[in-house]
Amino acid sequence: MRSLTHTPIDDLRLTIDCLPLRTREAMLAGVRANEIIVGAYSDRSGGVCPMLAAHRHGGRTSFISFARAWDRFAGAKRARRATEREVRVLTAQLEASILAETDLGAAIRDHQAIARDRRTREARRTGFGWLAERREHADAERALTAVERRRSLLPK
Repeated sequence: MRSLTHTPIDDLRLTIDCLPLRTREAMLAGVRANEIIVGAYSDRSGGVCPMLAAHRHGGRTSFISFARAWDRFAGAKRARRATEREVRVLTAQLEASILAETDLGAAIRDHQAIARDRRTREARRTGFGWLAERREHADAERALTAVERRRSLLPK
């Protein structure tokens, strides 16, 4: 049975996975471009928290759970610069989360394309393809007849 207690890194990964994809991408860019801090939104020397870094790079999301998970992971007692290790862990978690979602989307699209191809092949092989063509032809004939009938009712 899985424990209900999570480690700080588990909480960080869970909150990262809950962020919108656009925010995760913006946060990754922001973390790479800024001095990252823990324990505060920003500091006087230009350091910013990962959420502000994301905001500055187009990820306009407010997600207090992330800030709490980030500070808990870093053990923040006061505002300070994030260590190199903390930034590496955050970067790796963001990259893994983005990659997991990107791969899943591609897998779904691939599966859908394969299923469409299979259905098309089966329809050709079993001879049901002619039904769709015949149905389309009948629909067009009905529409044309209806237009001609309405046209004949118009005053000349």
